[in-house]
Parts: sequence; C-alpha cells; structure tokens
Amino acid sequence: MAERSFKAEVQKLKLGAGEVFHGEGILAITKALLESGVGYVGGYQGAPISHLMDVLADSQDILAELGVRFQANASESAATAMLSASVHYPIRGAVAYKGAVGVNVASDALANLSSAGVTGGALVVVGEDYGEGSSIMQERSHAFAMKSQVWLLDPRPNLPSIVKAVKDGFELSEASGTPVMLMVRIRACHVTGEFTADDNRRPPLGTVDALNAPQRDTSRVVLPPFSYQQEKDKIEKRWPAALKFIRENRLNEFFEGEADSIGIVLQGGMFNGVIRALQQLGLANVYGDSRVPLYVLNVTYPLVEDEFLEFCQGKDAILVVEEGQPDFIEQALGSMLYKRGGTTRLHGKDVLPMAGEYTGEVLRKGIAAFLAEAAPTLLPEDARIMEEPDRNGNGDIAATVPGRPPGFCTGCPERPIFAAMKLVQKEHGAQQISADIGCHLFASLPPFGIGGSTMGYGLGPASNGAFTGTPSKRPISIIGDGGFWHNGLSSSFSDAVFNQSDSVVMVVDNYYSAATGGQDVPSSRASNPTKSTRHPIARALKGVGVNWVRQIDRTYDVKAMRKVLDEAITTEQKGPKVIVASSECMLNRQRRERPERDKDKREGRRVSQPRFGVDEDVCTGDHACMRLSGCPSLSVKHLDDPLRDDPVAAIDHTCVGCGNCGEVADAAVLCPSFWRGDMIHNPSWMDRKLDTLRRRFIGWLQRRGARNRLVFTGTRS
Repeated sequence: MAERSFKAEVQKLKLGAGEVFHGEGILAITKALLESGVGYVGGYQGAPISHLMDVLADSQDILAELGVRFQANASESAATAMLSASVHYPIRGAVAYKGAVGVNVASDALANLSSAGVTGGALVVVGEDYGEGSSIMQERSHAFAMKSQVWLLDPRPNLPSIVKAVKDGFELSEASGTPVMLMVRIRACHVTGEFTADDNRRPPLGTVDALNAPQRDTSRVVLPPFSYQQEKDKIEKRWPAALKFIRENRLNEFFEGEADSIGIVLQGGMFNGVIRALQQLGLANVYGDSRVPLYVLNVTYPLVEDEFLEFCQGKDAILVVEEGQPDFIEQALGSMLYKRGGTTRLHGKDVLPMAGEYTGEVLRKGIAAFLAEAAPTLLPEDARIMEEPDRNGNGDIAATVPGRPPGFCTGCPERPIFAAMKLVQKEHGAQQISADIGCHLFASLPPFGIGGSTMGYGLGPASNGAFTGTPSKRPISIIGDGGFWHNGLSSSFSDAVFNQSDSVVMVVDNYYSAATGGQDVPSSRASNPTKSTRHPIARALKGVGVNWVRQIDRTYDVKAMRKVLDEAITTEQKGPKVIVASSECMLNRQRRERPERDKDKREGRRVSQPRFGVDEDVCTGDHACMRLSGCPSLSVKHLDDPLRDDPVAAIDHTCVGCGNCGEVADAAVLCPSFWRGDMIHNPSWMDRKLDTLRRRFIGWLQRRGARNRLVFTGTRS
C-alpha cells in the first residue's frame, strides 16, 4: 500500500493535444513518456522518484490501453537490464530509480547497455537527491555517465523544460545509439506547474510485436572482439552524433544579459536557485530575466566545446555553478579554455563550496563573491557576503536549537524489536551488530544505539561475513523485507549458507517496502491485483538452505522477541540463524484503518480504539520505559505536587494504541504504572450499561478510601 494514491491524478495523463496539463513534475514525466511513444517502463522505488513509481503503478490501465508494458522491478539492476529490449528493437524504453545508489546497483547492466548501444531510445530517469534532502551517502550520478559514456540531461526545474527533456532524451538516444540519463532533483520531482499537452502515442513497435519477429546482431554482443569495436564506436561515431544533435537542436540554452563582460555557466537543475540569488542581489527579476548572461547546461554530459567557447567570447570572467564534487564540469571547461588559448578567467569552486547542497544562501554568497572580484560595479551598495548564518543576529542556530535525529514513527513495530535487543545485550554484553538500508537503520541512533555500519541495500548480513561466531557472542545483523527481496536473498543469505556463517540475522518484516513509501514486496500480506504477493520470507530462507528459522508474527510481544533472540545467540547449532519478525508498518496500517474508522463513526457504527496512559501516582519518574522505547508519544509531565520534583512519564494524544510502552515495561520488569483503556464511539446499550456500573463501583471505592484516610489536624498556639 503506497503512502499516496494517484488514482485521481493519473486521469490527467489522458489529456490530448492543446489541452493544459497542471500537476507535479512526476506526473509530467509520465505524461511526457506517453507522448513520446514509450513501449515499456520499469524501475525501482526510492526518493525522490518513489512517487513516480506509484504514478506508474496507478496508471497501469492507461498504459495497457496504449500497449505499454509496466514492470516494478526487483532492483535497479533488473530495471536497467529491461532496457536491453531497445538494443535490437526500435522500441523506446524507460526506467526510473534513485541516484546515486540506484546507479551504483545498476552499474553492471548500465555499462553493458552502453557498450552494446541501442537501436530504440533508452532513457534512465535518475532521481538525484544530493544534499540535505538525501538519506544516503553524498555522491553524484555524473561519474557513471562519464565512465560508461551515457549522456546526462539535467533540465531546468519547470514542467515545460522537464517534458521537453524527456522527448529530447529519446531523440538524442536514437540519434547517437546511446542510452541517456535524465536527472531530476527533488524539487523538480515535486514542482507544480503547467504545460500544453500533446496526444499520447502508441509505440510504433510494441514488445509483443517484437516477440513475433526476433532480431539478432552479434556485433552488439558485449564480448571480444565486438566489445573492442563498441568502444571505438563510442568515440568515433556516437559521441560526434550526440554533439551534433545537442548543438543543432539547441538542447542547451543561452540567456542574454546587459553585463556582457561576465557570465554564468550552470547546470539546468540549478537555474531556479541561481535566478533567486541574482534577484536578491538586484540582478534579476521575478520573471527570471537576468542582467548577467547565462549558459544553461540542460545537457551536462557531453559538453559542447564550441558552444562554451562562443559563450566565453568577449567575457573577462565566467562562474561555473556545479553542485557537488568532484568538479567534473569545471575541470572540463577549464581544459577547453586552456587548449584553445582562452583568456577568460574561470571561477567556480574557489567562490562556491566544493561539497554540500547549493541552497539559496550558499548561491547568493558565492555569486556575490564572484561579482566582487570580476565585476564589483554590478553589486548594489547594501549587498555583502554575510558570515553569520542567522540574519537576525541570533548566532549559530545549532547552538540554541536541540538536535532532532530521525526516528521511528509512533507505534512502529520495529521499536519493540530493538528494545528486546537492548535487553538481550544487557544480559549477554555488547554484540557486534551490522545494519542495513531501511527504517530499521534508525535503531543506530538514541535511544537504542544498535548497529554500527551499513554497506548497502540487502547487504546487512554480508557485512558481518568477516566475523566468526561463538555461543553468546555471535555477530548479529539486521535486514528489512525490502532489502531481503532486493539483494539480500542472493547476496547475503546464499553467502551465509554457503560459508556456514555462525551468525544471527534479524529480518524486519513490516509487509511493505516501508522506507520508500509503502510499496508491496513479494512477502506483502495484501492482495495485489497486478502483482504476486504473500510469499513467506521463511519459506524462501529454507529454500536456500537456512535450517534454523524462527517466525514471530507479533513484534510487540517483547518477551517473545527477547526469548527467541536469546535462543539464537546461545544455541549450539551451527550455521546462520534467522529470525523473521513480522508486524505491519503502523504508518500503512493507519492509512488503511483510519478512513474505515472515520466512515464507521459517521455512519453510527460502534468503533473501539485502545488508548494507553500512565498512572501519575504510581510512576516513579525513572524513565527507563523511554530508554527502551523512544516513542514520540511517550513524553514527560511535571506534577503540581510540591513533594515530587521529578517529572513523570506521560502519553500524549498522538498515541496509536500499539501497546509497546506497556509491553516494554512488562518485559523489563520496570513498573506497573501503564494502563490501557478503550475509547468507544457510538456505544451500544451494553457499553452504556457497563459504563454506569463501572462508575458506580469506582465511586464506591473512592468514598470508602476517603473514609479510611488518615487526616492530621492541629491547632495554633
């Protein structure tokens, strides 16, 4: 169950020529694919293109009507391998995944695809999330484009430019026989705007048609001696063809400005940020008109030397705005200037930071620094490079605002797993624990502090391959159900079985690829009309030879989790020991159940919701429950009692009634202060009768207690 449904929005994909399309960037990309006559689409979810995969999944009926094949792939490498359909057949294909980790996973298939070359247009939509919006290591996809000779587009972040880039990408791919990567940043994926639509096109040749007329060309097989000729073709034929197409079709853009002694060369995706910075410096208006000439690289690889040198003519200095490192573009442009004997001074990473996201403030400072050196008369008198991060003079905000590291959602079923792990470590001592990609990686942060490394999606168990286990000190690794099906089964578990690794693996099964937006995976418990689900992870493990497998179907049972972990660590049985801990992702569960509850309430049906609380009179203020839970709804509360200085535990209104706090308190033998109550909407006559009886009984107990209370009285002398 994806975190967002696009069932209504995808109807916009049916718009025809001349109609105005209004929506998000991800919808615009899908519409552009259909207008381009794409024959097949695939991919793997991951920010910032998870919603693009959700759009494609929700529009399968529309795709099918056009004869377009859609596949949600098991991994990025599997998605890229799909593009082999465009090697021999003139069919346009597109895949989408997260960059740069998606490109890392896909690199083998991407390199082979590029070497063989393509007949039909092949487009890879890479969701680039470099910067503070990213959840991964800071890398760029640019390096892979250069390494494998794949052309890289980076369009301006507005809908007309994005749609044009999709269509240009297919045409460039076909003109040069080379796959093309289309880089869309977070802001481009979610930018809202409009463009004039065109008619959707059925693919001239569909995948079904291709099956009826199989094609074969041994010169496209990536095997010596053909691979040697393919390398020559890249340089002698494909590269010149790409440069010619880019130049003749004006894929890059020039914006003239009155300050013609200087200029800015920028990645297309940085256009809005650069214009905003120039506007703050009084050098651009709100419509995007710049006084400084701009050379916008909607194609960042390959670079067109003649275009760049033409832009440099008559200019004293040029600023290159290239986000991230290494500075591939700046180095290449500097080499062009040097070889042609150019005298234009080149600036870039000398005034802009080498690493880090180019936010509005960063760009404003960098451009101001460039202007201060190259054209100081253009700077307004009040413009200055501000060193302090806070314009209001409050100093470093990090020194005054407490850190807020990411954590599990309220009611997350993974929280009790790590509470049980902490209790087990308290008994057996600290363990060597490796983590994986996914929500469970939050366990490395407070209050759990579990897991010290992560090497890649599905590689958690493989990360512990160097350690040899002994009873009570076995290496423990964590992997999610998404990582299990992505890469874990083949790379981690087969490896552990083959090498007889004496280790413990915790498979966190929350029924979905939860960290990427709640998409279904093969082990999902839901019935998916277009996918095959309900394939148990435990059965797959036994199929590859894991003999010690334990299934826990309710992770909130902390005692059971603790017991099975203890058994896995202390058993004499050799080989990998795997615990499959299953409970539905609470976020997805709430998305499914809350609308149903609200509907029942409106229609007068009885609805019972559990609520948990803390008895203030019983709570001692030890807060051990929080150290083993960390739930956002579990907080502290100061009492009015002057004899009790320490705050007590308290549960706020965001509680979803999972019961984890009470389970943890019980398993750790902490205290009996937690209570559960049931909030009943539209109560039945029996509920009302029981409520009356309970109130009377409680009132009687309160009155009896008041009569027996010892009261001290005194007189003043």
